Amino acid sequence: MADIAELDTAPETIEAELSYLADTGEKLVTQVAEPGGRDQRQGGDSETHRVKIHNGRPLASRFEFEREGFRFVDSGTTVGNFFDEDEIRRVYYPECEALIQRVSGAKRVVVFDHTLRTASDQQRESQKIRDIVSRVHNDYTEWSGPQRVRDVMAEEAEALLRGRFAIIQVWRPINHPVESHPLAICDAQTVRPETLVVNERHYQNRVGQTYAITYDPGQRWYWFPQMRPDESLVFKVYESLRDGRARWTAHTAFADPSAPPHARPRESIEIRTLAFF
Repeated sequence: MADIAELDTAPETIEAELSYLADTGEKLVTQVAEPGGRDQRQGGDSETHRVKIHNGRPLASRFEFEREGFRFVDSGTTVGNFFDEDEIRRVYYPECEALIQRVSGAKRVVVFDHTLRTASDQQRESQKIRDIVSRVHNDYTEWSGPQRVRDVMAEEAEALLRGRFAIIQVWRPINHPVESHPLAICDAQTVRPETLVVNERHYQNRVGQTYAITYDPGQRWYWFPQMRPDESLVFKVYESLRDGRARWTAHTAFADPSAPPHARPRESIEIRTLAFF
């Protein structure tokens, strides 16, 4: 585990290269690979920008879920093996539902998906899990947010869509602290609608949408150095209300220039939920 002294000496800011969409006007389509493979993107180009990223640890108590769109929380788990599908569903899903209710104030939370990721090509292929995502994005759009409710909630969906709902995720390192490719997350108040570009995601059994995001120097980015498996980022990727509160929380993995030599590949799990208020 990263000790407290190391965390106290982590820099206040770093500069790192983030990968953005270079919008060419072409339709964006991603063919989603089976676990163990790599997604294939069509349309648009990528461009990198050197961005200042702020250390969020000293600021964690100041972040507000409905303003910045995320909270960094201590959140232990009783899961013993994150590669045990049954244990994740039986133990981790209820843990995350309770955590999101506590952070967001939602009356009801329904987990509908989880994804294990690794920065190790060998582990990705051998354990059939997904690659890290190293391009700035948001996971849902104006269309795909409500559509996910319809996909998941079936006959309840239309009644639920008449009320407020959000799609909220929990991101956690597993097995060891993050030494490489941490998650950078953007203050939702600095994500302008003009930077959001629809990206269709084609799965074997459905079509979804995410937002690819273009560069904006006004974006304000954070990371949490050496995140541990007993810490989580809870963040919002869709919000049905349009009253100025956080709606989209851009995020991306990035190559940390302060990573130690021979850093272990990052391993993580993300949980996706529907939250009803």
